[in-house]
Amino acid sequence: KDLERGLEKEVISDEESVKMKVSVQNQKSGRSYGEYNVTSSTTVLNLKQQISRQAKASLGAERQRLYLSKGDNKNEVLQDDQPLSAYKITDGSVIYIRDLGPQIGWRTVFLVEYAGPLFIYLFFYIQPYLIYGSTPPSSDPVATASVQKIAFYAWMAHFVKRELETLFVHQFSKGTMPLRNIFKNCAYYWSFAFLVGYYINRPDFSPPATPIVYLSLIAYILCELGNLNCHIILKNLRRPGTRDRKIPRGFLFELVSCPNYTFEIAAWLSFTVMTWSFAPLLFALVGAGQMTVWAMDKHRAYRREFSDYPRRKIIFPYVF
Repeated sequence: KDLERGLEKEVISDEESVKMKVSVQNQKSGRSYGEYNVTSSTTVLNLKQQISRQAKASLGAERQRLYLSKGDNKNEVLQDDQPLSAYKITDGSVIYIRDLGPQIGWRTVFLVEYAGPLFIYLFFYIQPYLIYGSTPPSSDPVATASVQKIAFYAWMAHFVKRELETLFVHQFSKGTMPLRNIFKNCAYYWSFAFLVGYYINRPDFSPPATPIVYLSLIAYILCELGNLNCHIILKNLRRPGTRDRKIPRGFLFELVSCPNYTFEIAAWLSFTVMTWSFAPLLFALVGAGQMTVWAMDKHRAYRREFSDYPRRKIIFPYVF
């Protein structure tokens, strides 16, 4: 019986690792990237590494997108951690490749894009006379300085939190993104840091009434903590080193698919009320628009992936 079990395991192992040859080519240009000897248990990442070695060019695995053509302009993208057998690839199959161009790590992009607002806002806060010259002060310079100081610490705390989350909380399902994205992302965050920092730190800045400032500050802190809690919940859904995806549950996830964005938007609206300035309002509205688009995409992805996904709104509880 032990011998039979051993033979059965060998047969199963052989079946799981069927040897085959696949060809890789660019679907649009027809350029061939060669043929590769693989097995059914070869992962997509392993194949990408073979392509990178054989191509003898700067076509690293991170630049490659491999996919199968399903006809009618429909493609199935191959995920790095999956074996070829997961896509029913057999001997003689054609796999298509797309060069994604120069890549950069998600973590690197996040660290750089969040560092800019820290230094830009700091510059406006500590060098007002260098920037504004002889601009007359507000009618209540003490109140102005107090709210500007609160706004400074609130702004800095947000982006320090972002940096720490990038290092210790966020887990990225994809390792890299196109290099050009770092310029786009930095342009967004850095330009708004310039705009918000400039207007809030003006000597003639007029703050709202004190009760409004402190109530808004409390709301801002609670929203920042809520956002952090959402990120920790998302982190705990995925085992380290894996790309496992599960349905987020608990906290505001019971009402919306992306409560981290909900809290982010609410935090910046609270900051806007606290400073009573148009610049952070514009920052909040533009960010809200982008985060709503992201939330819609994630909501659709959840519903596609999980047949038992609960009925939830997308980003705003009971509304949308």
